[in-house]
Amino acid sequence: MERLVFQKLVEWKNRQGRKPLVLNGGRQVGKTWLLREFARKEYKKEAYIMCRRNEFVKQIFVSDFNTERILRQLSALSGTDITPNDTLIILDEIQDVPEAIEALKFFQEDLPSYHIAVAGSLLGLSLHNNISYPVGKVNEIHIYPMTFKEFLLALGEVECYKIIESHDTISSNILHDKYVDLLRQYYYVGGMPEAVLEYVTTKSLKNVREIQMGILNGYDKDFSKHAPVEQVPRIRMVWKSIPSQLTKENKKFIYGALRKGARANDFEMAIQWLVDSGLVYKVPNCNKLSLPLAIYEDLSSFKLFLLDVGLMGAMANVDASQILINNSIFSEYKGGMTEQYVLQQLILNHSMYYYKTNDSRLEIDFLMQKDGCLIPIEVKAEGNVRANSLSALLKQNPELHAIRYSMLQYKEQSQLTNVPLYLVE
Repeated sequence: MERLVFQKLVEWKNRQGRKPLVLNGGRQVGKTWLLREFARKEYKKEAYIMCRRNEFVKQIFVSDFNTERILRQLSALSGTDITPNDTLIILDEIQDVPEAIEALKFFQEDLPSYHIAVAGSLLGLSLHNNISYPVGKVNEIHIYPMTFKEFLLALGEVECYKIIESHDTISSNILHDKYVDLLRQYYYVGGMPEAVLEYVTTKSLKNVREIQMGILNGYDKDFSKHAPVEQVPRIRMVWKSIPSQLTKENKKFIYGALRKGARANDFEMAIQWLVDSGLVYKVPNCNKLSLPLAIYEDLSSFKLFLLDVGLMGAMANVDASQILINNSIFSEYKGGMTEQYVLQQLILNHSMYYYKTNDSRLEIDFLMQKDGCLIPIEVKAEGNVRANSLSALLKQNPELHAIRYSMLQYKEQSQLTNVPLYLVE
């Protein structure tokens, strides 16, 4: 399968002043596969070392940070003659050997001609006491679940991918029905690489769902392994509540939905832990439509989204027919799922916000800042695009130009661009 982030790895390899690379992201998003594919295609040799449950690796890093000694021992352990510039050293699951994380800064200082990349789960990369994370001494690339465009490439729909890449809206309008069908498949399968590979290989929706449930069960076990013991029950409560919170008309996260009388102080740490782990995206409310959006962030009002739309469907136990077939059986859930999808495609490259007035009379699904412009974004699950909030906002602010994502075809209007959901990226 092709990952578009691969080009960032190539750019890292060729960068002047290159530092050790930390490839981070949530569990099961494809970090290991990506690094090994990168080594296979771009280097003569690969020195791959799994750190998890590996006492030999721990012994290498616990004694001191003599990089020449470490390099010799890594070469012996991997069975690869590690040489400058043509060997990629990969330390996988590095969070299990926190001293190895700290050692990266010494590789940057002492052995800059050696290429070293590490992969680790955000669940453990920065959660170790008495270990110094090498801030400023590493390059970082964040890996997300596969996007809709990557899903198209995995399915072999290369021409459909090229049309999106070329912004050919005339062709995409002609192929509208095909794109909608492909998008519904993505809603179900999502972007977790193992689920996508299973779908591409077997087309079995049942197998895909089993893989998704396995990933979710693995996350639940990770909560107990990595989180502070006292926070684990609260983390689980927040995590399990997100699909139902997103199906509400008002998608603002409500503490009272977790338990009666719950307050922010009770769950702030649990929410932040999930955000830091890469399993949850937090989208804050802006209390003013002005740039820069970050300074108008309302810390007390936010939406929470999962890392993947397919996992959201699995958590909610949504039947495949309800997603793949156009129906109104679960119209409320569709709205939350569609916002999840849009957020998942946009957050790769943008900081995302939403807007809601104090009296709740006006709410805009997302706000984005791009090229010095403020862009309101409205999300509609199907083709019904009546939008009192957006219309009122544009009437009050004639200088704004908005984007509406829906199942309608591409169309430009004076203050509004109608973009079909399959063109979000």
